[in-house]
Amino acid sequence: MMIYPPVTELIKKAGSRYTLVIETARRARQLSQGALPLTDAKSTKDVTIAANEIYEGKIACDKGNYTV
Repeated sequence: MMIYPPVTELIKKAGSRYTLVIETARRARQLSQGALPLTDAKSTKDVTIAANEIYEGKIACDKGNYTV
């Protein structure tokens, strides 16, 4: 079973595991409150959609600064 997106790639994009967790949770919270997804992920889970957005470069994680 493969995990998509790969966690190692997500960590590279975020810079650290801590930043990845914080930014994924922040974006998932926005999605649960009605924000529109920026990706065509087939999942209905907000955390998975947020992770896909980070992996695809639609969300940038920059040392605690969050940009869409």
